[in-house]
Amino acid sequence: IQKLCDRVASSTLLDDRRDAVRALKSLSKKYRLEVGIQAMEHLIHVLQTDRSDSEIIGYALDTLYNVISNDLEEEEQEENLPKQVDDLGSQFTEIFIKQQENVTLLLTLVEEFDFHVRWPGVKLLTSLLKQQGPQVQQIILVSPMGVSRLMDLLADSREVIRNDGVLLLQQLTKSNAAIQKIVAFENAFERLLDIITEEGNSDGGIVVEDCLLLLQNLLKNNNSNQNFFKEGSYIQRMKPWFEVGDDNCGWSAQKVTNLHLMLQLVRVLVSPTNPPGATSSCQKAMFHCGLLQQLCTILMATGVPADILTETINTVSEVIRGCQMNQDYFASVNAPSNPPRPAIVVLLMSMVNERQPFVLRCAVLYCFQCFLYKNQKGQGEIVSTLLPSTIDATGNSVSAGQLLCGGLFSTDSLSNWCAAVALAHALQENATLKEQLLRVQLATSIGNPPVSLLQQCTNILSQGSKVQTRVGLLMLLCTWLSNCSIAVTHFLHNPANIPFLTGQIAENLGEEEQLVQGLCALLLGISIYYNDNSLENYRKEKLKQLIEKRIGRENFIEKLGFISKHELYSRAAQKPQPSFSSPDHMMFDHEFTKLVKELEGVISKAIYKSSEEDKKEEEVKKTLEQHDNIVTHYKKVIREQDQELEELKQRINTLTSQNEQLQATVTQQVSQIQQHKDQYNLLKVQLGKDTQFHNSHSETFQMNGIQMEEVSKLKEELEEWKNKHELLQGQLREKDSVIEKLKSSQLEMGTTEQSSQTSKPGGLEHNNELQKELEMLRSQIQLQSAEISKLQFENQKLQITNATVDPVLGDSGATAANNSELEGRLEQEIKELKSEVKALSEEKESLKQHLDSSSSTVAILQDEKSKLQQEVAESKKEQDDLLVLLADQDQKLSALKIKLKDLGVPVEDEDDIESGDQGDEDEDGDEEEQD
Repeated sequence: IQKLCDRVASSTLLDDRRDAVRALKSLSKKYRLEVGIQAMEHLIHVLQTDRSDSEIIGYALDTLYNVISNDLEEEEQEENLPKQVDDLGSQFTEIFIKQQENVTLLLTLVEEFDFHVRWPGVKLLTSLLKQQGPQVQQIILVSPMGVSRLMDLLADSREVIRNDGVLLLQQLTKSNAAIQKIVAFENAFERLLDIITEEGNSDGGIVVEDCLLLLQNLLKNNNSNQNFFKEGSYIQRMKPWFEVGDDNCGWSAQKVTNLHLMLQLVRVLVSPTNPPGATSSCQKAMFHCGLLQQLCTILMATGVPADILTETINTVSEVIRGCQMNQDYFASVNAPSNPPRPAIVVLLMSMVNERQPFVLRCAVLYCFQCFLYKNQKGQGEIVSTLLPSTIDATGNSVSAGQLLCGGLFSTDSLSNWCAAVALAHALQENATLKEQLLRVQLATSIGNPPVSLLQQCTNILSQGSKVQTRVGLLMLLCTWLSNCSIAVTHFLHNPANIPFLTGQIAENLGEEEQLVQGLCALLLGISIYYNDNSLENYRKEKLKQLIEKRIGRENFIEKLGFISKHELYSRAAQKPQPSFSSPDHMMFDHEFTKLVKELEGVISKAIYKSSEEDKKEEEVKKTLEQHDNIVTHYKKVIREQDQELEELKQRINTLTSQNEQLQATVTQQVSQIQQHKDQYNLLKVQLGKDTQFHNSHSETFQMNGIQMEEVSKLKEELEEWKNKHELLQGQLREKDSVIEKLKSSQLEMGTTEQSSQTSKPGGLEHNNELQKELEMLRSQIQLQSAEISKLQFENQKLQITNATVDPVLGDSGATAANNSELEGRLEQEIKELKSEVKALSEEKESLKQHLDSSSSTVAILQDEKSKLQQEVAESKKEQDDLLVLLADQDQKLSALKIKLKDLGVPVEDEDDIESGDQGDEDEDGDEEEQD
């Protein structure tokens, strides 16, 4: 070893030094002490100087690891060796870390990506942390980016380095809150949960276990990290861990370990030792993400290993403890049985069953306690199952109350104790239920009258059962009677109770019985302290005198002090979960220890007080109660006034808003009213003028002396004249239509005359006569039209006069004369019109006769016209045939001319041919044909 060390120190060639370090590595396991003493300085020097060569660095790190580490092979260990080995490892570690630069150098080497450097570096650093954890943690904490460099190991793609990195971080985060926070904020939760998921959650291997242990280190007793874990929504990612499925037959040892650690991690987040606010928020998050529901399915599943089931019950207990929402959900969970039973009932059946494992029974008791913790609704439901009105008479279903009573009076002392403690938790800080439980009656045996539950508990106490049973019953009675004067009265009403208690306290018994004596003293003290002096024989003063005579005050206080001095009492006071090494140690409940602390000093003072002091105290209590009542009354009044103030403020706000709206509407209405006023004034002025005009008219009306009756008569006469006028207009329209018809017939006759002239010259004379007659008619029509126009003009005049009649009525008495003149004129005109109408009708008849004669002549002419048209058509056909023949001859002639020209014969022009006779043309044609 010495030679090799010299070679490492003095050789100039790197290969020589490398070989020497390799040789030291091979010797380091067997000759650990020698290599450590002689070679450590040289190896550290190699780490500092030969960083360029990864191989020699790897050998040096391995050698140092073998020297410092205590992880020796089992076959090399001997019985007397481990203690020396531990000392050796810690001594070498102390030498190595004395120079802090060595640790920082190691941190830089761990950053190297080369596997042969990084892996041995991680192992060496882990070993240093195991040997001298706090010192190495402090060096890493003060070195720049020390923790961050180590966090990079979790992201290494090589599983060996990543897994050893997890082990390194486990050692690094032990009991160091500062490092735990840094690691958490370096995204450790995300990376670790990803690794757990990749490895298969609870089905994963030992890597999952290591990750869970690291998570526990980061979260346990670290409120900052717990809050960060909850805020980062990492609780939701825990739910898949507990999806174990229905096929629970394949539970490997590793799976059980993993699931156990997972459940412990949930408990770390909702531990009763955490701040209440943090625990409550985690409990709510677990309910909302479905984690509690998943745990309840495991709880009710079949085939789950006993230790997992026990830990699941403990986990569910702490998830529901003090959280009303979770407690309500747990109360609604049913076991998958037929018929389905509440989960609470199924668990209580396990608790009072002496064949179940002790640890499981403790877990069920803890679950029941957590269900009832700060849950008055749940307490009421449990107690209600004991009350006479709600007990199921058929006996088909077993209730929680029946199970507790059954456990309370069974032969198994552990069931007695568990049932008593469970029932005490149902009464915890609930005076109403303490009073209601006094109504519970028990049928002890057939034929005997029923006994109250309180009486039955005292009966069992006096029978001298096992210590565990008596302790349980005394704890129940102390809880029941504390802060409930009615229960104390009921207890004192039984004349056997006080003598039994004084007899138990006064005896000098062994150590086991001292605990029962202390509890009896506590129960007697409660009976004094909460006594309302309603029973004359058991007033406070008399009970104190009894203690003075039978026991002695000092002896009583000494016996009372046995409780808090007991070792099992101090254990139970540490945490709410009942955890006992054996059933014999199951004596005290956590909540009961709080009650003892509260009452011990109070009872001691109450025993030493004189009757005068008691009276004074009672007076003080009464005054305090009155004061409290006054305070509560004033608080109530203030609260009511606050509510009224709030309501009034709201009303003021609404009224102000309404007022603003109304003011706006008022301003609008004011402007509208002003506009209406202006319009009214204008109308008033106009109406004033109109009234003046009407007044002048009424004056003239009165002056003329014309009455309204005369005006109405005139109006009636006017209406008659109007009707007559309309009749005349109708007659005129008829005449106009007749004239129009005559005009149209005249035009038709004119057209027939023209056609007859063109068709036949023989009818000209007749047509001339008709034309003359027509001219005569036209002249007559013109005269009539002139007369009609005159009548229309007069009609218009009449209309004008009618229109002017109304204003004229209001004038003078001259209107009557005008009316008579108008009537005369109208009568004359009507007579003239009638005569004209007669003349016109006569002319119409003559015209009709002329028209009939002319229509007959027209029919004759039409027949002749049709005949002429037929003749014309025949002549047109003959002409067409001749034209066709001429066209054929022309074609033949042109063809012959072309032939003659071809033969060289001279041909005359077309003009000569046209000027010649037709006969010559024929002769020439014949000669040409002969040629």
